[in-house]
This record gives sequence, structure tokens and C-alpha cells, in this order.
Amino acid sequence: MPVVDIPGSKSITARALFLAAAADGVTTLLRPLRSDDTEGFAEGLARLGYRVGRTPDTWQVDGRPEGPAAREADVYCRDGATTARFLPALVAAGHGTYRFDASEQMRRRPLLPLSRALRDLGVKLRHEEKEGHHPLTVEADGVEGGEVTLDAGLSSQYLTALLLLGPLTRRGLRITVTDLVSVPYVEITIAMMRAFGVEVRREGATYVVPPGGYRATTYAIEPDASTASYFFAAAALTGGEVTVPGLGAGALQGDLAFVDVLRRMGAHVETGADRTTVRGSGELRGLTVNMRDISDTMPTLAAIAPYASGPVRIEDVANTRVKECDRLEACAHNLRRLGVRVETGPDWIEIHPAAPARDVEITSYGDHRIVMSFAVAGLRAPGISFDDPGCVRKTFPGFHEEFAKLAAALR
Repeated sequence: MPVVDIPGSKSITARALFLAAAADGVTTLLRPLRSDDTEGFAEGLARLGYRVGRTPDTWQVDGRPEGPAAREADVYCRDGATTARFLPALVAAGHGTYRFDASEQMRRRPLLPLSRALRDLGVKLRHEEKEGHHPLTVEADGVEGGEVTLDAGLSSQYLTALLLLGPLTRRGLRITVTDLVSVPYVEITIAMMRAFGVEVRREGATYVVPPGGYRATTYAIEPDASTASYFFAAAALTGGEVTVPGLGAGALQGDLAFVDVLRRMGAHVETGADRTTVRGSGELRGLTVNMRDISDTMPTLAAIAPYASGPVRIEDVANTRVKECDRLEACAHNLRRLGVRVETGPDWIEIHPAAPARDVEITSYGDHRIVMSFAVAGLRAPGISFDDPGCVRKTFPGFHEEFAKLAAALR
């Protein structure tokens, strides 16, 4: 039975780096993810004057509750949405002038709801080219705090950035949310803030964050549940069995709920205290599923959907259109290249049973999740290749090697 060691969670590593930088004292992060996104975040902190010490299995961060040591800095966020959205909120609590830019792909992704909320809190910032997009300059002079309204209907990361900022403001924050996707990611943020000494309260649609700052700690990063979805899907698709240690009943990440989708399709799932096992039953049933809260795993399901006995309809995933690429259209395009009948709407995709074609090159759109998802489809569609296989370095540089090992074991 293959046991797969999944690298640390990207989402948790990024939040932990923010919390460690903001905390009073030295924080040790155990088993952080080492990938393009997280290295970019750590590099951004270093440019801002935070000390980040890195060994293979632990990173240590000297916290600066007063804000960045550098009074001026240029930060390049690469492709990282967490870097591009969290670091402007972190520097707002400091004092200085900070310029942020990012890759072309990240420049296209929206920032305006967060920019508006920061401006409403008195932060001076300007978008240098296109309003609501990078590049962005923040003229920071601390944040008083108070009440603010936020639309997080495109990304929960806007809310996370403000929640993380809250304890660094002079009066704390009351954030009223008008729309919110990916709720489990906000729950991760709140649980992690608690580990660093801050208790967030909810009053209906309002999140109440007290002032007073964070305490340094030692924090272990759990394996990435979105990444685990490819290995769980491989078991369900092939009738094999896969166990992922470190992800169990107590996991913070909502994306582990992807195994419940596989269970509805006929797979056997066992969730222990600290591990999850998926065993394929030899069949996959069609279904209609709302994936609003676990939308990063939508491409994983789309890639195995043609092998189901009936249509697979995925609903309420409009926010997947503003990720690294328009993931809904990317899935539809690649499935059609494989000869699969697909229909799409503004926030849904329906995929019909098919015997996918062989020897098809998948268009990756530079998106790690498209490549990793269609690698799973390749277990049953021989000869699948990718125009940009290396884009997996964003979250899992060793993905292709690990997946090849698993494929051999499942055979």
C-alpha cells in the first residue's frame, strides 16, 4: 500500500511566515513547504529587513511587531498570490515606503477589494499602472484600526490579509464581510492566529480582531491537502490504495473534504487521527457537487470525471476563473482535447463519460494545479504530456518524480 509524504501546506506556510514576522520573539517553523511561492514570500520578508534563517526542515524568523526594519524596499512577489496580498497588509502596520510588483500572471489577478479596505482604514497606497492590480506602492505610517467592510467574493485571501493585520493596528479591527468564498481557508487563518496568541470573534458577518500583537512560538506545518488530492484521486481512479500521513481528523485544511467527494463517487475513505486512506472500489459514479469551499480541488475532480459512470457536474466555482489562470476554461479546453464532451457556464462545468484519447499534449496555462490534475488523468490516458511541466515548482517541485513512483506502485 503506497504511503505518500506530501510537502507542507502552501497556505499554512505563507500564513505562518506572516505571523512569525509580526510576532514578538523568534518563531521556529517545522517542515515548511519549500517551493517557488514560499521561497518568494521568505525572500520578500528578507527584502523588508526581517531575519529569516532557513535549514532544510526548519525556518526561523525574528519577529518585528513594530514592522519592517527597512524604511524603503522593492519586493517582487513572483507568481505568489499570498505574497502579493499578505505582504502589503504586513507593511501597512510599519513605517516607510514599500513597492510591490509581481509576474505577468500575478499582475492580472485582482487586488482591488483589499486595496479599497486598506484605503478605508487610512493606508496610503497607489496602483502604478492598472487600478486594482500590481505594481503597488504603500506609504506606511501604522494603522489606527476600527471598522471596515470587505467583499471577499473573489478570494478569501483579502479577508485573511485583514485578519492577520488586525492585531498590529492600534485599536483592532471589526471586518464586516459582504460575500465570502473558500470559508475553510479563513478558518485556517483564525486557528493559526490562536496558536500565536490572538483570539478572533465572530458576530454574524463581522469578524472582531483585538489589538495587542502576536506571541512567537514553534509551529509545525501540516502536509498540503490540495496537493494530497491528486494522490487520493489516483487511488480512486485506479482501484488502488493511498495513505497520506499527517492529514487526519484534526487537519486545519478544508481541502481534505475532497475525499468526501471521492466517497460519494464510490471510493472507500478512512480518516484517522493523523492519516487518511483512500481505496478505489473499481468504479466511479457521476454526481453533482458544490465545490465553492474546496475550489482548488475542482481541477482534480474535472480530470478524473470522464472515467465516471455518469455525468459529473461541478457547481458554484466562479472564483476558479480568477486563479493562476481561468481554471474552469482550462479544464474544459484540455478535456475537449482528450475527446470529452464538456459544457460550462459562468460558475459550473459538466463533464460527460468518455474514453479519453491517447498521446495528447495538455495546455498548462502556467498553472501548477492544471498540470498536477491532468497527471492523474494520464494514469488512464497513456501518452499525456505537458507544454510546461515545470510550473509545478510553484507548490511541489518534486511532483513528477513522486507521482511517477506512485503510478508504478499502483500498477
